[in-house]
Amino acid sequence: MQLIWLRTDLRVTDNTALSAACERGPTVAIWLASPGQWQDHDDAPCKVDFWLRNLRTLRQSLKALNIPLLIRTVERWDQAPETLLAVCKQLQVEAVHWNEEYGIHEHRRDEATRRLLEQSGIQAHSYLDQLLLRPGTVLTRSGQYFQVFGQFKKACFERLHLGLPALAGRVQCQAPLNIPSDPVPERIEGFDTPTDTLRTLWPAGEDEAQKRLQRFLDETIENYQHLRDLPAEPGTSQLSAYLAAGVISPRQCLHAALAHNRGELDSGSAGIQTWINELLWREFYKHILNGYPQVSRHRAFRDQTEALPWRDAPADFNAWKEGRTGFPIIDAAMRQLLETGWMHNRLRMIVAMFLSKNLLIDWRLGERHFMRHLIDGDLAANNGGWQWSASTGTDSVPYFRIFNPVSQSQRFDPQGRFIRHWLPELSDLGDERVHEPMKAADLFANKSYHHPIVDLTSSRQRALEAFKGLPRRQDQRAAH
Repeated sequence: MQLIWLRTDLRVTDNTALSAACERGPTVAIWLASPGQWQDHDDAPCKVDFWLRNLRTLRQSLKALNIPLLIRTVERWDQAPETLLAVCKQLQVEAVHWNEEYGIHEHRRDEATRRLLEQSGIQAHSYLDQLLLRPGTVLTRSGQYFQVFGQFKKACFERLHLGLPALAGRVQCQAPLNIPSDPVPERIEGFDTPTDTLRTLWPAGEDEAQKRLQRFLDETIENYQHLRDLPAEPGTSQLSAYLAAGVISPRQCLHAALAHNRGELDSGSAGIQTWINELLWREFYKHILNGYPQVSRHRAFRDQTEALPWRDAPADFNAWKEGRTGFPIIDAAMRQLLETGWMHNRLRMIVAMFLSKNLLIDWRLGERHFMRHLIDGDLAANNGGWQWSASTGTDSVPYFRIFNPVSQSQRFDPQGRFIRHWLPELSDLGDERVHEPMKAADLFANKSYHHPIVDLTSSRQRALEAFKGLPRRQDQRAAH
């Protein structure tokens, strides 16, 4: 008997560990609910609900293949090895298969599980699945992990030109096993059920992920390089939640993009090239997470930025979280996050830079707030994006480049369509004034909108002085 341990790989198609297990013999699947660990990791209730909904559709797909799905609950991951061993003994399992995950806690969990299983005479097999290239195999000439995305991308292209990662073999229907599947929980204690509106925005299942991918390729990707920066347009793939939960794989995305681009990896359609770059950014941050584990310990990638004099300003932080800053593009973006569990990527950069630079509030507070609300919350991508915006991370924006939320709003939402959708109190303002309602005194007189909580010019200068006062940069290799 083979056991496939499902985690963030909630699909049947192109699932490396599942395919490998089924090739070896009769297979049973298991999924562990870990509510205490999820709370420790600030996983959003809408993300946990998304896992459960996808697990229900996956259960049906597995049922069609005669693969039973077992559900077990462990409060934290340190209980996972014993729980899996008990199932193995009960079912006389010969080998356990799982797809690799990245992060300190994930690595410790998997190594502890491997040790216990092997001590008990049970084989443990792990597989590359959620990345195109395994961390540790894309390195500089000196054997270090890349710290600059452009160099990392070039090295990836050199590897991918030699051969694309193959899709996993198709899983065949097996003979029925006399093992009943467990019901998937409707909810997990400690995690609120999201609104029907949010659930409707993010339907579960592999079929939905494939439909989104095909729609994106057919309707949007050719102009993706322009549309991706416009929050009022449906210009992105809307696949991030499905990638984070493993409902679709990056291999499937890459193969589909190349098929749409006549097999060209770094030429042809500018839109497709741009989207492939985004897939590689996702790859890059997971490699960083693996190579520089301090970033998953709530530490800055650039050591010297730990000395930044962050402000303790709970009123400002709460105004930012609740969309009450007085800057329309910031407030609209934060309201989008709270209602949909998602935020447009351009806006993620704008609001992150506003918090860490204009408000000079520790980026880690913003990173945690995002994780507590994002349906596509991913440690590597979220941490990488926040540290990029805060100028504390790898390949990050120079500290003196600080986005002006008003000019960003005017550039990427010129007609104010996105702002008006999320801030109906500004719907009557003209296209110019909607970006700067602080100039409309009548709005403040009747308290229909908030005064700006900070002056952009003086707060920018404050941030520049804070960064200029830092010690010289240290070699990141010392932190590895």
